[in-house]
Amino acid sequence: MKNNIVLKIINALFIVLFVISAGLQYNDPDPYIWAPIYLYGAVLCYYAYTGKFYPKAYMAGIGVFLIYALYLFFEKDGVLNWALYHNRENIAGSMKATKPWIEATREFFGLLILIAILSMNWIYYANNKSKLLF
Repeated sequence: MKNNIVLKIINALFIVLFVISAGLQYNDPDPYIWAPIYLYGAVLCYYAYTGKFYPKAYMAGIGVFLIYALYLFFEKDGVLNWALYHNRENIAGSMKATKPWIEATREFFGLLILIAILSMNWIYYANNKSKLLF
């Protein structure tokens, strides 16, 4: 019971954070990609908050986000480029991403957060099968 309350609080927090993140995409170079990504996370957190679980939706989100994160990691101006050739330059110093590896690295870490939260919910609800909805 205590774990369920903690999970509800975490999901409520991430509903708010993911909706805010989706809203902040208006000035992003590709808001049509990132707003839906964050809103997808918010919707799944809302379902988890209400005790509903759709395993295929979680697996689809985790799978797509993982593939996209791998792409951002290895792309020409991606995370690996930032880590190896740009001395892990501060990516949070300014809201404006002036260099391409800054935007890719921020997006990568956003995906990691989404993957972590969706995985946490999937593991919890998969272990409590009485709450599963298909």
